[in-house]
Amino acid sequence: MAVTRAEQRAATRRALLAEGRRRFAADGYHEVVLAEVAKAAGVTKGAAYHHFESKAGLFRAVVAEVQHELGERVADAAEQHDDPWERLRAGCRTFLAAGCDPVVRRIVLVDAPAVLGWDEWRAMDEDSSARHLAEALEDLVRTGTIAQQPLEPLARLLSGAMNEAALWLARSAGPEAAAQTERALDRLLNGLRRDAD
Repeated sequence: MAVTRAEQRAATRRALLAEGRRRFAADGYHEVVLAEVAKAAGVTKGAAYHHFESKAGLFRAVVAEVQHELGERVADAAEQHDDPWERLRAGCRTFLAAGCDPVVRRIVLVDAPAVLGWDEWRAMDEDSSARHLAEALEDLVRTGTIAQQPLEPLARLLSGAMNEAALWLARSAGPEAAAQTERALDRLLNGLRRDAD
């Protein structure tokens, strides 16, 4: 059966995304050359420019893909629990653990804010995973687990703290750093509970 043009375009795009992801994670944004990504993906440089317009366009698409996957990973971990508090803890722990993934660390946490700029990176984060945190906090207010309060600043504080902790954890060696980070996270989160007052 003949491959349609649409299938061929989709395959080319997937190949470029996969190779771009591999190279951005391994070498960092500034060391990647779009023509080399295209060659390694088995497509022409013109095809790479047709699909993404530039190296920045390819990087933006890779960041969106990785952030989406991370958001799904966090949501899946949270959904394993019925209790809203345990959903929050599971989602936060999964996000922190993802910082040890070299793809997430290099592409999402290190290069994306610098390359795309804080505003664009933050907007992409909102679309993929930050909304899960906001939804978890809304559930906790609704159930009375945490006090009624403005949730946007709280979500941003927790998100920023977790981004920094994920970076620190990714650079720290050994399971003790992970255990220390989880204990610190639990102390931070427990300070939000009404029964902690």
